[in-house]
Amino acid sequence: MQRMQLGISARLLAGILFLALMLGLGGCAIAPQTRLLESNRPSDLPQRVELTAVPFFPQEEYQCGPAALATALNSVGVAIRPEILTDQVYLPSRKGSLQIEMLAATRRNGLAAYVLAPQLADVLREVASGTPVVVLQNMLVSWYPLWHYAVVVGYDMETSKLILRSGTNARQVLPFWYFEHTWQFAGHWAMVTVRPDHIPATATEIGYASAADALNASGQKTAAATAYSTLLTRWPNSLVGQLGLGNIYYAAGKLAEAEFAFRKATENHPDSAPAFNNLAQTLADQGKLPEALQAAQTAVGLGGPFLSASKETLEGILSRGAAPPSPR
Repeated sequence: MQRMQLGISARLLAGILFLALMLGLGGCAIAPQTRLLESNRPSDLPQRVELTAVPFFPQEEYQCGPAALATALNSVGVAIRPEILTDQVYLPSRKGSLQIEMLAATRRNGLAAYVLAPQLADVLREVASGTPVVVLQNMLVSWYPLWHYAVVVGYDMETSKLILRSGTNARQVLPFWYFEHTWQFAGHWAMVTVRPDHIPATATEIGYASAADALNASGQKTAAATAYSTLLTRWPNSLVGQLGLGNIYYAAGKLAEAEFAFRKATENHPDSAPAFNNLAQTLADQGKLPEALQAAQTAVGLGGPFLSASKETLEGILSRGAAPPSPR
C-alpha cells in the first residue's frame, strides 16, 4: 500500500507527545534494529557522520514530500525548488505525496531512484557513503497514521542518534529507537536518489537493474543506458545488465552496440534463451542471416518459458530466406 505524507503541524506535535507517552522508557525494547546496532556495531560504519553540505528546504503545510525530494535532488546536483516538485509529487485531493510519485519524480529529473532494504544499518551505510536518505515516517500509530517524509543526513553511533532534515528543522536529532518506531509504522520505506553513473552503497545487482529499467520505462533512455553500463562495471557478467543495455541500444537503432551486448550475454550465460533470441533478432536485422539462424536455433533448443518467442524469432529469420535448419 502506498502511504501519504501529511506534513508537520500541531497535530504532529500532539502525535509526537502521544507516541512518547506510549513508548515511555521502553523504546529500546521495541526497536530490534536499534538493539542490534548497539550490541553489534557493523565494522564498516564510521563512528559518526554528518553531511553538512546537504541543503535544507523548510516545508510548508503538507509539503514535506516536495521538500524532502528537493533536498535529495539538490544534493546530487539537480538544482530544483520544492515548489517546482509540488506539481510532480503533491496530490492536493489527498494533501500529500505517495511513494510512487516520489520515485517517478526522481526519474523524471534524470536520476535513478533506489529503494533501500528495510534495514536501519543500510540507511547508515548510505549516509556514510555520502548519500542522504529520504525516509517515510508515521508520526502517530498504525491505526491513526500521520505520514511524514524527512531526509537522514547523519548519525552518531556513540549516542545512537540520527540527524535529519525534517519539517522546519534543519537539524533534527532523534534517538535510533524513536526513529525506528516511526519508520516501522511506515513500512521501513527509504530511498536514495543517485546519478545514473553511481551505484548506491547498499545496492544489489537485481535492485539496481530494476532502478535502471524503471528509468528506461519512464522515457529516460540515455540515463537508463548509463545506469546499465554502470551496473556492468560492478557486475560485469550480469545477465540482466547485458540484456537491459542491449535492449536500449536495439530500440535506439544502434544494432552493432546491441549485438555486442547480447553476444556478451550469450558468452557469459550460455543457458539463457532470451540472450540468444535477442542476439538472433539483432543479427537478422543486420542481414547476418546464417549467424542469426544459428543463434535462433540455440534459443529454441534451450526451451523454457520463452520458447514461444524464440520459435517466432526463428520463423521470422527463416522467412527472410535463411537456410532451414538441418534435420536431426
